[in-house]
Amino acid sequence: MYKGVAVIGDRDSIYGFSSIGLSIFPVSDREDGLEKFRQLCRGDYAVIYITEALAAEIEEEIEKVSESMCPAVILIPGVFGNTGRGKAQVRKSVEKAVGSDILFGGEK
Repeated sequence: MYKGVAVIGDRDSIYGFSSIGLSIFPVSDREDGLEKFRQLCRGDYAVIYITEALAAEIEEEIEKVSESMCPAVILIPGVFGNTGRGKAQVRKSVEKAVGSDILFGGEK
């Protein structure tokens, strides 16, 4: 049985997710983020939301996890803005699943 949904990133970006019942895990730097991400992946979370900024810092670890069914790792923008990494991840996942970019029609 899965615990549900975890959110990891800088405190300012993820704090609000606790008000809707998600488990939040604020981290302060790359090393802390990498350790916490690995811990969450070994846990019982079906979905892990991660800020785009943190995801950029631990990209190799996310790639390792992306080959498995669980947990699903979903990038979200942080308080510092949207980098486009989340949209690119969705595009890549859809192309992998269906063999074509059916969501964005080639829009970059």
